[in-house]
Order: sequence, then C-alpha cells, then structure tokens
Amino acid sequence: MTAPDVPWLAVALLALSILALLHRPLGRLFRLAARSAVGLAVLALFSQVGQFIGVSLGVNLVNALILGVLGVPGFGLLLMLQWVLR
Repeated sequence: MTAPDVPWLAVALLALSILALLHRPLGRLFRLAARSAVGLAVLALFSQVGQFIGVSLGVNLVNALILGVLGVPGFGLLLMLQWVLR
C-alpha cells in the first residue's frame, strides 16, 4: 500500500462507520417516507372519491405524514378534525 492510498482508505472506513451507526435511523426514515408516499396516494384517491360523498381532505405533506405515522387511525383523525373544524 502506498502513501497516497492511506487517506482514501481512512475516508472509506469513516464512511462505513457512519453508515453502520446510522443504519437504524436511516431505515426508519426510509420506512416513514415510503409510508407517507402511500398515504399521499390514498389522499389523492380519496380526493377523487370524496367529492361524491361530500367529504374532502387536503392532499398535502402534513396529511401524508400523519397517515404515514398513524396509518388508518390517522385517516380517521383527519376526517374527525375536518368535521370538527368546519
């Protein structure tokens, strides 16, 4: 191993160490992003169907995050909040 290769090896080991330390938090973050994306899709579908039954929810990031974190109970919470605030 030559002297110019040592800094690259140190950077690679540091990057692997950081990824090992952040494995769980990054996994949770990606899982939340995936669940929020599904929640956003559900909100978009509900906005199309909801106008026929007279109920509407905003298709936005906050509502998608609520659905991503809470799931189906979050959907009920959003519907109850919309009903109470109107």
